[in-house]
Amino acid sequence: MNTHVSPRAPGRSAKVVSAEAAVAAIPDGATVASVGVIGWITPDRVLKALGDRFAATAAPRDLTFYFPCGTGDAQGIRGMDHVAREGLMKRIVSGSYINPVDPVTGRRPELMRLIRENRIEAYSWPIGASMHWLREVARRGPGYLTRVGLGTYIDPDHGGGRFTERAREELVRKVSFEGEDFLYYPTWPIDVAILRASSADEHGNLSFEDEALVSSNIGLALAAKASGARVIAQVRRIVEAGARAAPDVRIPGMLVDDIVVDAGMMMTTGTPFDPAYFSGKRRPLHELPRPEAGPDRLIAARAAREVRPRELSIFGFGAAADIPLVMAEQGLFDDGRLADYWFTTEHGSFGGVVMSGWQFSANINPDAILDGLYQFDVIDGGLCRFAALAFAQFDGDGIVNVSRFGTANPGAGGFTDIAQNAARLVFTGTFTTAGLETVIEDGRLRIVRDGKVSKFVKTAESITYRVRDGVRNHGQQAMIVTERAVFEVAADGLVLTEIAPGVDVRAHVLDRMEYAPVRILDPLPVMDPALFTAPAAPLATAV
Repeated sequence: MNTHVSPRAPGRSAKVVSAEAAVAAIPDGATVASVGVIGWITPDRVLKALGDRFAATAAPRDLTFYFPCGTGDAQGIRGMDHVAREGLMKRIVSGSYINPVDPVTGRRPELMRLIRENRIEAYSWPIGASMHWLREVARRGPGYLTRVGLGTYIDPDHGGGRFTERAREELVRKVSFEGEDFLYYPTWPIDVAILRASSADEHGNLSFEDEALVSSNIGLALAAKASGARVIAQVRRIVEAGARAAPDVRIPGMLVDDIVVDAGMMMTTGTPFDPAYFSGKRRPLHELPRPEAGPDRLIAARAAREVRPRELSIFGFGAAADIPLVMAEQGLFDDGRLADYWFTTEHGSFGGVVMSGWQFSANINPDAILDGLYQFDVIDGGLCRFAALAFAQFDGDGIVNVSRFGTANPGAGGFTDIAQNAARLVFTGTFTTAGLETVIEDGRLRIVRDGKVSKFVKTAESITYRVRDGVRNHGQQAMIVTERAVFEVAADGLVLTEIAPGVDVRAHVLDRMEYAPVRILDPLPVMDPALFTAPAAPLATAV
């Protein structure tokens, strides 16, 4: 691949075309870049048109797709799954993948099948790298250099982010610079960029006034134009030129070639439109959804005790994302106290309340929405002091894995960047999976049926972050919160620090681990009985 790109002068005024016309000239072998964040800001109409063109004509063929993060939900907003067609897709590089079961069809995403069956070249990069790489393409740099991810799955010593056997090319290299090791991501040109915004005027000027996120749309446009590429933008509406203040226009029309209007595009999964996600209209806190009773809510309630006021806190997917909702339910944000809690996610929404499920990545009632590339400057710069993240596996060497396990290939998302650069880490998740059933009764936890798969494994299947190294070498503090036990991650291993009432330490904890904690507190504290109520009682936060 080329490591230098040539510039192209800004083009003519953009024109409004159909989605089919916008993708009609994409040639065989092109690199097509696009972005969405699950359902958020996904240019679904244009991606569908490209997939439909291939289905009808068997062209174009052998495309490389570049998605800085998982785009679409593979269901109602299919996103990257529209182009997951053997023959159309030769290679994909993505910051994350999604693997939900469609409730209607019962099937998992077609893209996951192509990866599992080794039908395409599939690579997964940490989202921080996938975002910052665009900046290097845009400024015609040779590549992106970073310390983030050394010793993890993206390091060439541990696979280089390759997710299929067909993925043989070395897209990431380990290099030495001034005596220090770095990961290096060489740049290559983009041929087509597919964006999404809220509105465009007749000249193609783009604004994002009713989107919950901006993500990497600006970076994509700049990288594409530096590569001499076409830029296609999907929008909800056309507005008159001059109708918006210049600071509201985030991408100049001189950088946009084609406009596709989709007046009915969904805001995100299950949400046609809700201005509370960009604070066009603030939602009263008592209207926020309440996490369902069960292990995730219990875990979130315990982890909420680690959240501190006026400390920038970042939350990952899963039980971690339920933490702010549990805090809201407990009344901790009442009487204006929400302003004391500084919440964000890896995608740039600041303030308000982090949402969970398909609405994850955006916040209700945010105060600001930052561009995606700058958000990873925030993360990699260590400004998110506290992070609550999920875990799929935690092994005897202190390695946490969320990137690849069993038949799932979700990638790291923003996990590696966040975990490596936060000062305090809380990993949240159930102790076992695949069939776990629990009941809370009489202030105790009863394990009706344990999961078939323990998450505490001798050796993780993928290295997403080396937690013990962070504790030992960089002074990080880390803990694991499950429904039945709490652990501290010490420099020499796991320390069992709390046990749920009603849980047998030997049968339900130690015998379900493939390795032993290095220490067990004696006496072993019992988790607060207030956690084992429905709903969880208000809890004091750490100071």
